[in-house]
Amino acid sequence: MKKVILVTGASAGMGKEFAKELLNDGHIVYGAARRVDKMDDIKVLGVKVLEMDVTDDASMIKGVNDIAKAEGRIDVLINNAGFGSYGAVEDVSIDDAKYQLNVNVFGAARLAQLVLPHMRKQHFGRIINITSIGGKLALPLGGWYHASKFALEALSDSLRNEVEQFGIDVVVIEPGGVKSEWAGIAGDNLLKVSGNGVYGALTRQFGAIIKKTEANNAEPIVIVDLVRKAIEAKKPKTRYAGGYMAKMALFMRKILPDRTFDKMMLSQLK
Repeated sequence: MKKVILVTGASAGMGKEFAKELLNDGHIVYGAARRVDKMDDIKVLGVKVLEMDVTDDASMIKGVNDIAKAEGRIDVLINNAGFGSYGAVEDVSIDDAKYQLNVNVFGAARLAQLVLPHMRKQHFGRIINITSIGGKLALPLGGWYHASKFALEALSDSLRNEVEQFGIDVVVIEPGGVKSEWAGIAGDNLLKVSGNGVYGALTRQFGAIIKKTEANNAEPIVIVDLVRKAIEAKKPKTRYAGGYMAKMALFMRKILPDRTFDKMMLSQLK
């Protein structure tokens, strides 16, 4: 059945792939992002483009209202907008940390608030939050990124139990390594923030691992297929995981004690 879908962060990476592939599936897709000029290619295909900044309340309100007015409903929200602010916790400014949380957590939460009245009215809806395996395990130099993804995981659990009574499902997608511009941006930011200080050696080791593993990262279609399952299933799972090392990393985090897991992770940096 054709659904009206809003995808945030649709100007690049997985968000752009979600928009293209879901449009090909026959859905009505709205792609939202700050960089509207980066979405010309999917606009030509038929994706309806929205200028939206998930840290700006007015732009989110306008975007959701425009969709509801044009389509009469909103069936699926895919909270994909996000980024990784990497650097040692000691080095990252609190202003930068707040911005990380504003984009990755509060933006997603606010959009959920805005679409929920429409979903309750139709007694159907899917809110799909793109978190990360980094929402279940935390590596050095990514404290604020992990904090944002852990928070989104917890928020999703609470929200799921609140809105199930209204016929609305909340689903978490936990990607592992996926080919995108994300890793390069995060790595560059890491070097700027912590590359020249007391965490410099650890930073360079971590950056080398990022580059080394990039070739193993999964194609975005792997995550697109998980989103498809979350949309099409009569009763979707609460979580889907995929991408490079996703299931293995989550399994090891589940069975290993904290310090054993820490040693295993840190051993990869030597």
